[in-house]
Amino acid sequence: MLAKRIIPCLDIRNGQTVKGVNFVDIQEVGDPVELGAIYAGQGADELVFLDITASHEGRKTFVELVKRIARHINIPFTVGGGISELKDAEKLLSAGADKISINSSAVRNPKLIDDMALNFGSQFVVVAIDARGDENDYWTVTVNGGRIPTEKELFSWAKEAEGRGAGEILFTSMNHDGTKKGFANQQLARLADSLRIPVIASGGAGNMSHFVDVFTLGKADAGLAASIFHYKEIMIPDLKSYLKENGIVVRL
Repeated sequence: MLAKRIIPCLDIRNGQTVKGVNFVDIQEVGDPVELGAIYAGQGADELVFLDITASHEGRKTFVELVKRIARHINIPFTVGGGISELKDAEKLLSAGADKISINSSAVRNPKLIDDMALNFGSQFVVVAIDARGDENDYWTVTVNGGRIPTEKELFSWAKEAEGRGAGEILFTSMNHDGTKKGFANQQLARLADSLRIPVIASGGAGNMSHFVDVFTLGKADAGLAASIFHYKEIMIPDLKSYLKENGIVVRL
């Protein structure tokens, strides 16, 4: 069995790590390079750095920040935000990123997934999906940091992204984001059952048992979280020990 991954996520705005609830009420929590280095030292398996306003404001992810991250961090990290064409991804990979995450740009131009997989390899391409579920369990895909609903539906879009060459799906439930009430395990399990590629769970982590649930009930390959790590509510070594005690295979 492959080890389950723990992935701190650092949402970046104006060069600082920030955190919100349900994608709003944004507060600064620290320098992304310093935080990333701390998490790497604690045993995080990977890191994700997302420029949360790049797509909305039409900016490109700050390449210089990625170079700083690469100099100070010795574990794989993914970068996303404002990546709309091949040259954007090429700059970030050249700056030291291990993977590229595309979200809004892939929804608007699905062929971008094909092009990136063909040029860089599927293992470098993470398709992030922010979706909101309604009372009928219909999950609408959104863009621009959750601001704009689209006509796409979560499960069909994830399947299409896989078919176009995505190497991983990073699903954030907007219903669960920042609530600390647990992940969207029912939807995650459905994704895991329908896809052949890894699924990264995002949105809702509040305690260590939520990670046990996401790896068992949700069948996720990786659990991503932000505020619980940023505010030191859960320490990564403690979380990994807890997961191992509960029968989850992790890298200690």
